Amino acid sequence: MKTLTAVLALSASVLLAACGKGEDAPQAAAPAPAVPAKIVVGLDDNFPPMGFRDEKNELVGFDIDMAREAAKRLGIEVEFKPIDWSAKEAELNSKRVDALWNGLTITEERKKNIAFTAPYMENHQIIVVAAASSIQTKAELAGHVVGAQEGSSAVDAIKKEAEVAASLKSLKTFGDNVTALVDLSAGRLDAVVVDEVVGRYLVAKRANDYRVLTDNFGTEDYGVGTRKEDTALNAKLDEVLAAMKQDGTAGRIAMQWFGADIVK
Repeated sequence: MKTLTAVLALSASVLLAACGKGEDAPQAAAPAPAVPAKIVVGLDDNFPPMGFRDEKNELVGFDIDMAREAAKRLGIEVEFKPIDWSAKEAELNSKRVDALWNGLTITEERKKNIAFTAPYMENHQIIVVAAASSIQTKAELAGHVVGAQEGSSAVDAIKKEAEVAASLKSLKTFGDNVTALVDLSAGRLDAVVVDEVVGRYLVAKRANDYRVLTDNFGTEDYGVGTRKEDTALNAKLDEVLAAMKQDGTAGRIAMQWFGADIVK
């Protein structure tokens, strides 16, 4: 009987010790977040040559081709979803889209709400005027009506130069750059501030109607925007973009749309 009691006591001690060790043992690390099998890319579908609709109403453009190539290399599906570009951060963080890839400028303000890949293109905010305009410099915008796309970095760039912004008669915003240029042609605007890659593409189509000033509203970088918590997707996009630049694929895509390799 004493022997049995001793055996039972010993067994209980071993079990308690084992339980104690289990409680003190570190928890297993959570698995790293995986890249989704499909991503939805939000874009402004009237932003040539980055993303727009062709004569067949199909989405085409430099960023469309870049995103498709990146998705192919990652082995995932990509869907393109036109959104209200002025509400792009809300679209992303409400999970209606998974990435913003459409000439998205990297700014300190946007970094508060969006995670960015490394820059893949350098851009300027150029000033477009009518070919016959007397305006020659940025300072000469004083007293004139200037247009820009609502929610774009062009608006931010103008406001950043407080002295110039204060000198304008007014700053008028539009849903897209094409509409702004139509108003410029009609004389309802005196100038349009627009992303260089977009502006030069549009101006080239009507070279006799527009002129680009030497002055601009600064240099900026384009990046792909993702949600801050989607670290795996952001890291993989960084990797694949670097590979596309390294092997020349990004440069070839740029040549097709701009006639030059302007990839950063």
